[in-house]
Amino acid sequence: MTSPATTSTRRLSPVAIGGALAGAALLAVVLLQGGYFVTVIGFAAIYGIFCTGLNFFMGYTGQASFGQNAFAALGGYGTAILCAGLGWQPLLALPATMLISGAIAIVVGYPTLRLRGHYLAMATFALGLITYELSVEWIGLTQGYMGYAGIPPLGIGRYELTSDRQQLIVLVIVLLLGVWIAQRLKDSRFGRALRAIAGSEAAANALGIDIARYKLAAFVVAAVYASVAGSLFAHFIGFISPEVFGLSMVTLSFTMLYLGGIGTIWGPIVGAVIVSMLPELFRGLKELQDIAYAVVLILILIFFPRGLAALPGMLWRRRAGKTDGAS
Repeated sequence: MTSPATTSTRRLSPVAIGGALAGAALLAVVLLQGGYFVTVIGFAAIYGIFCTGLNFFMGYTGQASFGQNAFAALGGYGTAILCAGLGWQPLLALPATMLISGAIAIVVGYPTLRLRGHYLAMATFALGLITYELSVEWIGLTQGYMGYAGIPPLGIGRYELTSDRQQLIVLVIVLLLGVWIAQRLKDSRFGRALRAIAGSEAAANALGIDIARYKLAAFVVAAVYASVAGSLFAHFIGFISPEVFGLSMVTLSFTMLYLGGIGTIWGPIVGAVIVSMLPELFRGLKELQDIAYAVVLILILIFFPRGLAALPGMLWRRRAGKTDGAS
């Protein structure tokens, strides 16, 4: 039998420590260089928050959702209206938009989550389309295609995080906090119930798990994460428009999630960083940039179908197996 101490050491030693050191080194390099890469990593952190919530609903619960961009739009426009329009402080607007998005997720999710499979996917996709059309047509509230400008940066009272470096540090802190919360929820009774639903809804129902209630709770958690990402994007850039929360956000988030590793804790972050950095690495190729970008993504998905986040753990288990066999 494996002792708790041994289990804890295995959890901390190979993958977690290596990933933490690599992430810290990348952040240090970006902060030292400054410039455009700070913005790129800032976008990666925001998408990492968004994909962490999406991963909670899709990776742990086994449900399909193509409409999480709707809740990111709620967070972004809610923050813009409250802060730029009504003069709210960002630290008050952020929890307010989280509550609003969570409440709307309950109202929308209660009937929608009764659907299954591709019916659920299409229903959530329609939710994203409806939100996009509202952001375009409701000009009096959202400014339409002109976008909403003048959104203040994050801050407390008169103190604002005016530099990109300061905002990036806050974004990374929020991202790590979001990952920690997701990990805690995954290891809780709530998370175990979600994984049981993902494995077999019939078996979960036989165990007495209230499937509808747990699905709705997971949907609300993902919506809150998306809302936070949308709000932080608005503060980071200071401007939002309907295109920010359109179909490109859906395709990008799915690419990040599956590339990094769906159902893993660090997968959303790994995918977000790689997808954000690759276009910059291939910028010198000019007209061949998109082709090289697509080829690299395809190769990664072919040779690492479980995602890049699962690779260190796989190598560690293989090495541990060889060591045990040799001994």
